Amino acid sequence: MKTLLNLIWLVLAGFWLAVGYAVAGIICCVLIITIPFGVASFRIAGYTLWPFGRTVVDRRDAGAGALLGNLIWIIFAGWWLALGHLTTGIALCLTVIGIPLGVANFKLIPVSLLPLGKEIVPTNQPFAVR
Repeated sequence: MKTLLNLIWLVLAGFWLAVGYAVAGIICCVLIITIPFGVASFRIAGYTLWPFGRTVVDRRDAGAGALLGNLIWIIFAGWWLALGHLTTGIALCLTVIGIPLGVANFKLIPVSLLPLGKEIVPTNQPFAVR
């Protein structure tokens, strides 16, 4: 079932979301000081391609740098991305087949707001903190 949902997601929303995050990651990596944001954008791009069967957990070694970076991210990009995921999720939930896709979009809101200090792991991983 995860594979079927991922394929439908990829066609309807995942590809374009991943392209957007990848472009943002390239721009962030060109501007040398924002490379951590670029790495986070690439991580989210991979997650948006195939979200079902994976989850986001907090990294235990994230510190004050991740907190400061997340504050900067929220101001410049995070709230726009979260708003986009919210509106897309609501639109997808208007159809029966789109409800799981809308929920996946809602699942992306926290990581789009606070990408630093996060890790994406399979949901069947026994030591994942949820």
